[in-house]
Amino acid sequence: MSEALPLVKQIDAMSEVQSELNDARDEYDDFHSPHEGLGVLWEKMRSLENEVFRKAANPKSMRAEAIQVAAMAVRFAEDLC
Repeated sequence: MSEALPLVKQIDAMSEVQSELNDARDEYDDFHSPHEGLGVLWEKMRSLENEVFRKAANPKSMRAEAIQVAAMAVRFAEDLC
């Protein structure tokens, strides 16, 4: 079993997700359908995938993309579920 993440690291990540979610809400309307939400979420996942499979993967870039994926997943749940 792996060791739990330090609480500070978890709080930092969640804070970044909240900030990304707020920025997205300021810039774009709510998702209007599950298809739209899934399309946006899938686009963010592809961006993360591209970062992961780069020859010289950059942890900061991967984190930024992962934060966007998390924010869009939260947005999907809030807008559509």
